[in-house]
Amino acid sequence: MKQLVPKLADITGDRLTSMDANGIRMQVLSVDSSGANLLAEDTGPAFAMQYNDLIAERIRGYETRFTAFAHLPMTAPAAAADELERTVKEHHFRGAMIRGLTEDQFLDHPGFGLILERAEKLDVPIYLHPGLPPKGVADIYYSGLPNHAGIAEALAAYGWGWHAETALHILRLVYAGIFDQYPKLQIIIGHMGEMLPFQMARSERAFQPGAGGANQRKLSDTLRQQVHITTSGFFTLPPLQIALDTFGIDNMMFSIDYPFSTNEQGMEFFRRIDLPDADLSKLAHGNADRLLKLTP
Repeated sequence: MKQLVPKLADITGDRLTSMDANGIRMQVLSVDSSGANLLAEDTGPAFAMQYNDLIAERIRGYETRFTAFAHLPMTAPAAAADELERTVKEHHFRGAMIRGLTEDQFLDHPGFGLILERAEKLDVPIYLHPGLPPKGVADIYYSGLPNHAGIAEALAAYGWGWHAETALHILRLVYAGIFDQYPKLQIIIGHMGEMLPFQMARSERAFQPGAGGANQRKLSDTLRQQVHITTSGFFTLPPLQIALDTFGIDNMMFSIDYPFSTNEQGMEFFRRIDLPDADLSKLAHGNADRLLKLTP
């Protein structure tokens, strides 16, 4: 992280140089920390507002190369909804990124309905990114391992746990009926679908409409209509193929996850993808242009 922090903070220096060298037209920036969500509801909103204003200031003059997802004070849902609207209208941000759970609550908790409703009204997506597991989960699932600090972090986060938790998060939203309650809500998840493409058929059999959940549609229909996936950090072809077979090309967007993955890694992978030109164009930028309202 000591090596990555300067890369995260830099926007128009090495980051832009690397983008130019690798043929990357635009990056959508987001806050890589829990940030305002570590603060109480009375202090989080001001912190989030400062953070979003800072991002907007840093990308001013480079709007054809950078845009952003808003950082929301999730511990204050009403203020978070207002901050989403402010950043979309004032800064032209393209939605929001929410990182994992908030005070051990998933987004199907009724208190977050204001945020989902506002995103739907504004017609902007929410990017649901993994977050660190709650302490109770970490203590049971990811403790007691040799070299505990290093192994537990990898197992709980980028090596496995992140992806399982985000898949669970989406399934909860489906079976709690959230997507039916907000039928125009659009959610983005990364990491080639966070395990959901592999698991889709089995999960769909388990949770048919009328089987006890509040969902009114099949899992596959809901995902294809309201969930989009990015390739971020996944650079092998088998996961791409199963994502194409389940979610479909119209629900997929190319992403690299810079600086945690290099632009060179991402573009080397992209050049190995064998798809018709029209589909490759959708993956490269077309779907993102449409969903995020970017200028082609």
